[in-house]
Amino acid sequence: MTQAINDEILEKLSLKNRYSFLNTNLMSILTPDEFNFLKEVERFCQRYEKKNNITHGPEEDLYEWVEDFGQEGYITRAHNFDMVDVNYEYWGLTAEFIKTLAIDMFSPQFLMGSGATVLAVNPVYWHHDDVPVRLEALKAMVTGKTPGAILITEPDRGSDAVHQLTTCDEQDDGSFILNGTKIYNTNAPKAGYVVCYATTEANNPNQMAQFLIDTSWDGFNVERVNIPWVPKLWLGKEELNNLHVPREYVLGAPGKGREYLFEGLVPERISIAIMSLAQCWGSVAHAAIYANLREQFNQEILKFQGVGFLLSDLWAQTTNLSLAMLKFCQAYDEKVEKFGGDMEIPGNIQQAMVASASQLKYQAAKLSKDVCYEAGNLMGGAGLCDNTLMHDYINISRIQEIVGGSRQIQQYIMSRALRTLYKMSGI
Repeated sequence: MTQAINDEILEKLSLKNRYSFLNTNLMSILTPDEFNFLKEVERFCQRYEKKNNITHGPEEDLYEWVEDFGQEGYITRAHNFDMVDVNYEYWGLTAEFIKTLAIDMFSPQFLMGSGATVLAVNPVYWHHDDVPVRLEALKAMVTGKTPGAILITEPDRGSDAVHQLTTCDEQDDGSFILNGTKIYNTNAPKAGYVVCYATTEANNPNQMAQFLIDTSWDGFNVERVNIPWVPKLWLGKEELNNLHVPREYVLGAPGKGREYLFEGLVPERISIAIMSLAQCWGSVAHAAIYANLREQFNQEILKFQGVGFLLSDLWAQTTNLSLAMLKFCQAYDEKVEKFGGDMEIPGNIQQAMVASASQLKYQAAKLSKDVCYEAGNLMGGAGLCDNTLMHDYINISRIQEIVGGSRQIQQYIMSRALRTLYKMSGI
């Protein structure tokens, strides 16, 4: 890594200072509990970076950090996992929102990998049914013993998640044999457990099933798909060849898979939206610090309208989206508490939240792409070289409109939701 930014500015772009910028912006909109949790996660990340001499260079393996973050409870705070003796004082979607802001500023790629584990955690949490092997897998992923992954996408299906070609054949003892190919699954080559969807009849969404898979089993074959924009993340292409899944690993029998797939869409899409927002804050923090220090023509570049006005616009949009996202997370947590769990929220409210989740995922991913690029552009060469995390933000923001349902899929869902909500309005 060749230093291209002078010592003074590079020192000011430290994680500590970027956190300070974030906190100054959020202190007026977060509750005391929320703000204290934010500072708690930030302190851990700062100590961890210093203790382990993390430079965020290309040679570092971010999967080596998973267990350390898991032991602190920073893989997921979406739920309280008392069924596996993991108890958090502070948890819920709002806690997940706050944790994401702090960890993304530490490492955007690490945060994305953690988010992929959460997508595998959620269905096991909802459907463990106190089965020991499921609880064992749940605890292993939550505490960072292993990353997790979710296997939905297929090479010839893409965004058409329900018409799958991967098949599952039920055996006399209630177990299943799986055959098929999955692809673009974050963490899969590193994961000890994955959650997979298959169907008893190809292209039949009504016969989908949901499975928990131990990746050490015979018949589970995975190779890495290299995505240059996220070079430290391992995405997989999985070949399932006569993979035998014992009965106790069947999370949802045929006919339940589609329902179980869609019940996870709200937290999945909101988690991607939060991740996109975190990228906005990370890039704005870099650009704001840099623009207040970098001088050109004998004055700070922030004072030039081309820089200051554009940066103000990026900052305003990021702040406004933060308010919307925080409100959604708080409202979701209130519904969970009121109705006794994620799966107990009434259908009409769930329907409205599905639409809101798609709206926020769509807007946040779009904003991330624009904010990260423009913030990097304001920093000139300093925004493109590998001396800071700006290159990570610019790169990872380019895939946010694709992961978790492409931009066009979100627009399709929103257009359908307009029709549904119109009917529900009784007009």
